[in-house]
Amino acid sequence: MGNLTDRVVVVTGAGRGMGREHALLAAREGASVVVNDSGVEANGANPDATIADSVVEEIRAAGGNAIADSNDVSTTNGAQALLERTLDEFGQVHGLVTNAGILRDKIFVTMSDDDWDLVIAGQLRATFAPVRAFGAHWRALSKSGTDPRASVVTISSTSGLLGAVGQSNYGAAKAGIAAMTVILAEEFGRIGTRINSVVPVARTRMTEDLPGIGEMVAAPADPNEFDVYHPGNVSPLIGWLLTADCPKNGAVYYAKGGEIRRFRGWSYDWTIDQGQRWTIEELDAALRDRD
Repeated sequence: MGNLTDRVVVVTGAGRGMGREHALLAAREGASVVVNDSGVEANGANPDATIADSVVEEIRAAGGNAIADSNDVSTTNGAQALLERTLDEFGQVHGLVTNAGILRDKIFVTMSDDDWDLVIAGQLRATFAPVRAFGAHWRALSKSGTDPRASVVTISSTSGLLGAVGQSNYGAAKAGIAAMTVILAEEFGRIGTRINSVVPVARTRMTEDLPGIGEMVAAPADPNEFDVYHPGNVSPLIGWLLTADCPKNGAVYYAKGGEIRRFRGWSYDWTIDQGQRWTIEELDAALRDRD
């Protein structure tokens, strides 16, 4: 306990599910927490500005320090307003978890423009906008001679890194988040800021209703049995990545139950080179039976 004492942590999409668990753990570990959530449903509709309040009340009842924020972080203005509210309340910020996101599954050829655009905005842009706003703040601190010792944790998905039928919009956004994380690690490392990504496998409102998945991630009937898919199992890894002394930067981790893996990024599998331009016939002979 106390691993995040004196640190200020912002968690987006923290009103429910995994985001709520991350906010609760950060508070238990001593952080002052900004619980951000616009309160939309899983598909991005019907915002409710009060969703974050119950999490704040829970944190305060346990003796922690937290405030609620309902800004839409998929917008530049919303992300900037979240940063300013955090600084107005606490005077500083050390951690950002970009958990906010929406889901609209559809087979690709039947996907509407809105199904694509809203998920890209609700996932990729909801990561881009706050990371840029907070990153600019930490860059300014670094340029003034202050080491922010800041940490960003983004949220990716196996849907993007391994693939999932019906989730081309969600997967594209989540793959983009992982790629952005790896790139920003190079940029942010120069300004006293680390950024890593976590790929969670857990029970949330996005997984509970998926055919074949909801049954798999359901809580065990025996309360004494380890609940592998409880969303809180992911939070300790998030918390560790937020600590001031965590050395990791640019890593993408998988977390399920008590299991953690590290993803290896895109890499070359094999190479063929004949030293001159190929013909289609030559490529057919060389590639057809090669895995």
